[in-house]
Amino acid sequence: MTPPNAKPDPAPAAQTVDASAVSSCLDGGYSDAPAPVPSEAVNADTVNGFRRSGVLNVMIKRADFLLASRAKRHGGPAMLVQARKRAEGSTDVARVGFTCSKKVGNAVARNRAKRRLREIARAVLPEMAQPGWDYVLVGRKDSTAARPFDLLLSDLRVALDRLHAGQGDTPRPYPAKGKLK
Repeated sequence: MTPPNAKPDPAPAAQTVDASAVSSCLDGGYSDAPAPVPSEAVNADTVNGFRRSGVLNVMIKRADFLLASRAKRHGGPAMLVQARKRAEGSTDVARVGFTCSKKVGNAVARNRAKRRLREIARAVLPEMAQPGWDYVLVGRKDSTAARPFDLLLSDLRVALDRLHAGQGDTPRPYPAKGKLK
């Protein structure tokens, strides 16, 4: 909504810039080379439901996290992995979610733990995830951020092997209504 006495801004017409001009300025000189191809144009073939570029299909709905919390789980020294096979009618894409409670620490500690969980998921899930499954990686206090990266990778691989073999722990039952302890 424009005020009645405002003059039109001539700047938007001047802001259109050719992509090759920008790339030549960034290179420190001028060249006739074509502008780089945007990453969206790259072939996004998938492996086990994940794009080869390392982009994860991330769960964001609370209902999905609640369903995963009722599924099989494997607890490791630095994380808890929850995994469930979705219904047959769902898409054949593996999804992953990340969570760290306030027990992990302040916002800085939680974000650091989630960043590490995202990186191990990018490294391991494209090769080991099964299509049609949901995975939730839950950070643990102090150990998720402090554990060496190669051990985190092996922890996730072991957890996925056990969960896919059906050897995960069963979830705790819901308490009876009105009888929370």
